[in-house]
Order: sequence, then structure tokens, then C-alpha cells
Amino acid sequence: MLVTRGLVGWGSVALAALVLTGCGTRVNRAPVEDRGTSASTSASQPGMVVAPAAKPLPGAENAGKPGYYTVKPGDTLIRIGLENGQSWKDIARWNNLDNANLIEVGQVLRVAAPSATPAPSVAGDTGVVTRPVTSSAIAPSTPASGAKPGASAPVVAATPAPAPVSTGGEDDMAFIWPSSGSLVAGFDEARNKGYDIGGKAGDPVLASADGRVVYAGAGLRGYGNLVILKHNNTYLTAYAHNQTLLVKEDQTVRRGQKIAEMGSSDTDRVKLHFEIRRQGKPVDPSRYLPAR
Repeated sequence: MLVTRGLVGWGSVALAALVLTGCGTRVNRAPVEDRGTSASTSASQPGMVVAPAAKPLPGAENAGKPGYYTVKPGDTLIRIGLENGQSWKDIARWNNLDNANLIEVGQVLRVAAPSATPAPSVAGDTGVVTRPVTSSAIAPSTPASGAKPGASAPVVAATPAPAPVSTGGEDDMAFIWPSSGSLVAGFDEARNKGYDIGGKAGDPVLASADGRVVYAGAGLRGYGNLVILKHNNTYLTAYAHNQTLLVKEDQTVRRGQKIAEMGSSDTDRVKLHFEIRRQGKPVDPSRYLPAR
């Protein structure tokens, strides 16, 4: 009886040990995860899955260099051109963009003319892209409320300029007032990047100096129906909130020529918002316009 009980006791202990061992094996087993065959495996640590390297964005090697711009959220080529004193078409050409709509956040774009390609230095230079790209296509995905598409109309003959054309350098421009209306808001570097000039719907908007139309459309949020003129390698002028646009991109215009009609597109009242930009940066128009 003693021996039998001993054997039975020993068998019970062994059975319990086997059960515990089996339970322990099941609890401590690492899960098996199939990550697919497309991921690479580290040679130094077999079985470790390594994510594929991210593809560098176009132009990343030029980030931070003079003459280059890194695309930020919300950018369009129109805005990049305005902020850098260039035509969006020139930027598209310099960067070999087949589709001007496809730019990526973090992409680095050339915004200065390559040394091998002279930048346009006089109004009417035709060194621009001729691919048909609509202005609305490169506008922000959600158009500004109240913006109306620019209407095409015959160009009105130039009116006589009230002052002689400057014969000095690029920094010696002779601008004229683009409207005869009263000034309703002056320049403020933080809140108003130009002059707001009052008037009635349909009042003429005049080119402030000889130049080339580098943008005409409603694709820039906050500006409504907009005309941008490039005068030389230093200066642009912008004419916003128009009711009707009377010029087209790449057209040469003369100082005093009627380029639009005043309106209230993308704003709360009839007015002309007028900017002078030096190398893309807004400057106080009072430094350039004649006294009234």
C-alpha cells in the first residue's frame, strides 16, 4: 500500500508537471506575423522588417539655395510667382513642369532665371511657356467665395500717360495711379500689402506702367478677378477685385492703358486693391506714385 501510494503520488506530480509545462509553452509563444514578401530584410539581423526608403522630392538638393523656393501647404504657382516677382509660366518652364497643377509640399522650385536662359528684361519679352494651362486649373481647390471668372473683352486703346516715361534704371520706375478714386485704405506691411482705392463698379483700372501680363484670372484666394503685370526683373504690380478683365496673359500693355473695370469680386465693397512688389516683396506705393 505504501509503495502503491508512492507510485500514485509520483505519477500525479509528473502529470501536473507536464500540464504546467504545456500551459507555460502556450502562454509564452511569440505571435507569428506575416508582413508580406515586398519588404526588405536586414542582413545583420535576419527576420527584421525594414521599411523602404522614402523617395526624395524633386529639387530637394537645392533647398535653401538662393533662387530656389520650397513649396508650402496651400501654395499654387500663381502665388509663388507673385511672392517671388516672377511669372508662374516662367517658373513652370524653368522646372520642366509638364503639369503646372502638380506641385508637392516640400518640393523645391527654381524661382530665378537660370544663368543659361536670360530672364526677360523688357516688357513684351516672349520667353514664356506656350502650353495651354488654364488659370482655374492651378487655383486653390476651393475657390474664394464671390469670385467671378474674368470676362474677355477687346482691349481698350491706351490713354495718354500723365508723366514722361523714366529713362533710368530698373529702380527708377515712373508709376502712375491706376485709378482716379479716393484712397480708402493705405499700406500696412502686416495687414494691407498695398492701396485700396474706392470707386464705382465699372470704373476704369489703368496699367500703372508699361509691362507684360503674367496673370489674368480669379485663381488666387482673396484677390478676386486679378491682373498681375511684370514691368522688369525688379517690379510687379497687381490689380485685384475687378468686375471685368480686359487683358490676357502674355499681352504687352502700355502705361495708362485700361486693363480692367473696378468691381467687388472676393471683397465686401467696390474697390481696387493695388500692389507694387519689388522682387516679389510688397512695398509702400507712396514711395513710387506721384503726389495728388
